[in-house]
Amino acid sequence: MLKKRPITDSIFYIGVNDRQKHKFENMLPLPHGVSYNSYLIEDEKIAIIDSVDSCFGDLFIDKIRSIAGTRPVDYLIINHMEPDHSGSIRLLRSYFPHITLVGNNKTLDMVKGYYGICDNTLEVKDGDTLTLGRHTLQFHLTPMVHWPETMMTFDQTDHVLFAGDGFGCFGTLDGGITDEQMDTEKYWDEMVRYYANIVGKYGMPVQKALQKLSGLPIQTICSTHGPVWHKQIARVVDMYDKLSRYEPLHQGVVIVYGSMYGHTEQMAETVAQGLAEAGQRHIVMHNVSTSDASDILRDIFKYKGLVIGCPTYSNELYPAVDALLKKIETRGIKNRLFGCFGSYSWAGVAVKRLTAFAGQMHWETVCPSPEEKQAMQPAEYEQCLQLGEQMAARL
Repeated sequence: MLKKRPITDSIFYIGVNDRQKHKFENMLPLPHGVSYNSYLIEDEKIAIIDSVDSCFGDLFIDKIRSIAGTRPVDYLIINHMEPDHSGSIRLLRSYFPHITLVGNNKTLDMVKGYYGICDNTLEVKDGDTLTLGRHTLQFHLTPMVHWPETMMTFDQTDHVLFAGDGFGCFGTLDGGITDEQMDTEKYWDEMVRYYANIVGKYGMPVQKALQKLSGLPIQTICSTHGPVWHKQIARVVDMYDKLSRYEPLHQGVVIVYGSMYGHTEQMAETVAQGLAEAGQRHIVMHNVSTSDASDILRDIFKYKGLVIGCPTYSNELYPAVDALLKKIETRGIKNRLFGCFGSYSWAGVAVKRLTAFAGQMHWETVCPSPEEKQAMQPAEYEQCLQLGEQMAARL
């Protein structure tokens, strides 16, 4: 028999933990797993807010039954259509054939496209409300946070915001479900990594959503991933605000490098030495061959300074660095201090390409930009130290 997991006296958590999946969206590592959060409002009418991945369908139905008993479920509110949240729609229809699917125009079009369902639906527009009895839900469209159909649902009665993927993070819920019931420390870096990799391109839509929500008396945020936020709402919203304005969370430096035989790595180590000797204490180093790109992007979002170095490879950039630059470009990351270095054996283009990339991103470049031929010589060693010193001084 499952025990109810209350958030308020009539809103309950019915989500699940996924500790088996290795990569989110088949791309992003999940060292701490991930939760798929769903919620049930028990009133004169019963409403479910978002569903869960279809792999957990049986457990999901059991959790619904533990609260609703034999009562029918009247509404499924669909804030977001990604299959990790909409995957149980057909299952819900099989158990509750009269359930009404509630979503905006784009949502209902996706319901038809993904699941072939177009009957017993209710289309809502921005600002529309739905009364369940004591609870009144208001719908706020937040397109491109981070899909075109995304919306958030605000319970005007208990002042709970059901935020879809907004304010989400990686990591399972290990016992507790609210931030008051757990040590939240592990979630902050996972929130930045989630934002950087999932939402990062859509800073302007996030800003518009934050402005739209700013007048609501929100007391609880129920995201579809990660903890239910109550005690630390201000920190969560502030983090999303800064990230969506591409404002760094810290004044540290990320050094990202590719190295085939260790010579370019030596340059990276020397730049880090220069930073440290100049007083910079927040230094993060990533070898593109061993660090996952999702972790590198997380740290680029976190810190103000970015130094990238690599060898010339077939008259191009080192492939893993080239791929990373594409990810940075896609996300439109702004307002970074940039430095670069490179190496080559007979013809060098790395520094030229990296400098051009910084110009394309409209980043301020810190000099010098050392480039060694074959192995590091005293002149390049000094320049690498100077690059670290100059970056520290600019910060």
